Amino acid sequence: MTEEAKRIGAIIGAPPEAVRQALSRHGVLRAGINLSNFLLVSSRTADGGPAGVSPDMAAILAECLGLPLQYVTYPSPGPLADAAESDAWDVALVGAEPQRAAVIDFTPAYTEIEATYLVPAGSPLQSVAEVDRKGRRIAVAARTAYGLWLERNIREAELVTGEGFDGAYQHFVDRKLDALAGLRPKLIEDEKTLPGSRMLPGRFMAVQQALGTPKASGIALDYLRSFIIAAIESGVVGRLIAKHGVTGLSVAEPPPGS
Repeated sequence: MTEEAKRIGAIIGAPPEAVRQALSRHGVLRAGINLSNFLLVSSRTADGGPAGVSPDMAAILAECLGLPLQYVTYPSPGPLADAAESDAWDVALVGAEPQRAAVIDFTPAYTEIEATYLVPAGSPLQSVAEVDRKGRRIAVAARTAYGLWLERNIREAELVTGEGFDGAYQHFVDRKLDALAGLRPKLIEDEKTLPGSRMLPGRFMAVQQALGTPKASGIALDYLRSFIIAAIESGVVGRLIAKHGVTGLSVAEPPPGS
């Protein structure tokens, strides 16, 4: 067992057998991984598998449970969430959003990622609050956590969705839209390549990356919650971020009273 798994195991103890059974109905712990989040899946292994903070968290969880691990990868978070009711994975590392909570039980977040807007050269917009006005159009990647947030909260502006961030970016440029919604670290990169563009200060939300399990496996939620809190408080999450050299990913605050 790795040192990180030992640290967490020393805090939360051995998993109840009912939890192990609930999370290994197919003989392994199947972990759903969203490949499109470059902060959490920041590289690939020699055999092409996912590497980064999220895959490492899944591996540590499997060690604590004493189960073999199988990654189930998805190109984006939408298909991952869709698979919650099809017995495709046992746990998933994905943004916790109310729309997804209809079929997935979530732990507290273990990391946060700020989401804001990029605006084109010559834009009069100076703040996040000014974006949601009639006649303005916002490019956003479909079915991302921040995209789902915008669907719930944008009142006057029009959302123009694209397939993945690249699709949203293309809409933003080709259709001369007013703003491009995205994760701050990615927008920093795009700001450098799009002359005159700039990021608006502040954020419209922070994506809460959590551990989820299908509603049918709810018996495991208390253990998974304890695992996440222990991973935060023991410094495991912070060390994983440092290990992978990720910029723009923050350790989430543990929930009050944890």
